[in-house]
Amino acid sequence: MKRLRFELLLGAVFAALWFATWAWQHPGAMGERISAGDSQRYQRILAAAPVQPEVRAQLLARVNEWIATDDGRAVYMVNVLRLYKGLQRFPGSPSYGGTPQESNARYEAAAGPVLLKHGGYPVYAGVTQGANILENRPELDHWDRTLVVRYPSRRAFLEVLVDPEFQKVVPYKFMALSVMLVPTNVELLIPELSALLGAALLVVYLAIGWWRASRRR
Repeated sequence: MKRLRFELLLGAVFAALWFATWAWQHPGAMGERISAGDSQRYQRILAAAPVQPEVRAQLLARVNEWIATDDGRAVYMVNVLRLYKGLQRFPGSPSYGGTPQESNARYEAAAGPVLLKHGGYPVYAGVTQGANILENRPELDHWDRTLVVRYPSRRAFLEVLVDPEFQKVVPYKFMALSVMLVPTNVELLIPELSALLGAALLVVYLAIGWWRASRRR
């Protein structure tokens, strides 16, 4: 047993680290929901969000509905983005002389650390390869980019929205593009198959090595 003391201690540390990460990323399993007090705080801050007035009104209405059905589970937020041909100004937007692409890049660079601070991270990002294959209607076509971002909970997503650092840069996003923002539950999530196979083969390789070494001893 003494010979395995280091391995057992290391295993316990790794297990504790894994559980802490799991609990951080799955707060719903611990019974966390958005409280009435938090809901009022989100509504108060979002009512003054630095975005177009029509966007703010829609945001408030739909966030209220979404909060009311909070289940505490993780959220996969689908972002479908269409860049404007030129920057769209609105009351309170910053004076910025770049292109829409540069404005959005500035937003994403600053928003990334805020996202990570609240437990969110992107799981997919891609640039469109052409027009919509199924239908060719202007409102459904000519998107430029898609992002899928995982948040540990609805609370985490809303904490990002009301974070002062996020509110400083969010106008750069809305000056640059229109966006469909669709929250979803996850039903199936499969890693890239070659990575999955590589991890499985590595586990088998290490297990066989351990078994052969133990037989030699």
